[in-house]
Amino acid sequence: MSFDTRVFYDINDFARDTPWLHPIVSGYANYGVVLFAALLLAGWWIARRDANPVRMAAALWAPLGMLIALAVNQPIAAAVDETRPCNALHDIVVLHCNTDAGFPSDHAVMAGAVTAGTWLVHRRLGALAALAALVMVFARVYIGAHYPQDVLAGLVLGAAVSLVGYLLARPLLRWLLRVLARSPWRILVTASTTEPTAAQHGSQ
Repeated sequence: MSFDTRVFYDINDFARDTPWLHPIVSGYANYGVVLFAALLLAGWWIARRDANPVRMAAALWAPLGMLIALAVNQPIAAAVDETRPCNALHDIVVLHCNTDAGFPSDHAVMAGAVTAGTWLVHRRLGALAALAALVMVFARVYIGAHYPQDVLAGLVLGAAVSLVGYLLARPLLRWLLRVLARSPWRILVTASTTEPTAAQHGSQ
């Protein structure tokens, strides 16, 4: 038995011993994506309130980085084609199961990308997202949907795509911010009534 499988069984034994946690953990594992959407919205609100073009560039990128990370994950998961533990093992507690490939975990990719994206916007918000991500990946293993390696790989992939993508997209984001700041859509990127200076945009 591999180390990854042993850790999975340890977490699954914990799930077996804590039936009172099942509704809570299962609910978060399946619907916790709403919290990550709220974190992205909070990042946009913080950047807009602060009228900080650097933060706003990151806030604009964060949801895009998440979607791109999920898109990148699809061919990887299809190529690896790992059978989920809930389909491969028959002596475990299963609270939720899908039939698609399990490695890397889409939920973990999403969580990793949102954590990286919100960290670029605001460090404390990123720390909160990191905590939410850790709970999410534990929950996905707890319910029997993934092995630990699935969620760890997903976290790393999501964060890496978001961070690298931001570095590559930053010039385009600067341009987009300049366009929006001088358009009727200005209210979406800043709460300030003062037009941004060239120096502010250049500081990105």
